[in-house]
Amino acid sequence: MEIQLLNENHAEAYWELRLEMLKQSPSSFGSSYEEALARPNPIEVTAGRLIQKDSHTFGCFVGEKLVGTATLVRESALKMRHKASIFAMYVSPVYRGNGYARRLIEACISHAKAVEGIEQVMLTVVSTNETAKGLYLSCGFKPYGTEKRALKYKNEYFDEDLMVLFL
Repeated sequence: MEIQLLNENHAEAYWELRLEMLKQSPSSFGSSYEEALARPNPIEVTAGRLIQKDSHTFGCFVGEKLVGTATLVRESALKMRHKASIFAMYVSPVYRGNGYARRLIEACISHAKAVEGIEQVMLTVVSTNETAKGLYLSCGFKPYGTEKRALKYKNEYFDEDLMVLFL
């Protein structure tokens, strides 16, 4: 297993895993599988996102296969540049339970600590996802609120817990 910072050369592998994450865990992400499929030029757009300034996507590889990802995005506004957020945290179900998710979160945290001016890392997690919440708590994140009805998918609402790690 190896954690790597992804770049445009990983766009196709990332896109395939992105479709999997949206299909496997529809309540965990703001985007939907249906919306993703409808996007024009998805590989090209994905390649651009993987090299976007202040956005860093880490991938977990088992051999040559991308099996997990997490993205750290620094806020761009002057008054909010001290913050970064983790998005799109996912490990394929067959690879869960091996510590890969922890390694991805640790990669995001290490990167945030290495960037001058980032003082806190934030994330959201669906309130019913006890496994993910346990991981984030064990990595030092603290809850600071809950957004009720944060997501709505197929007429079902999902609350999200807001969490922060002060560096």
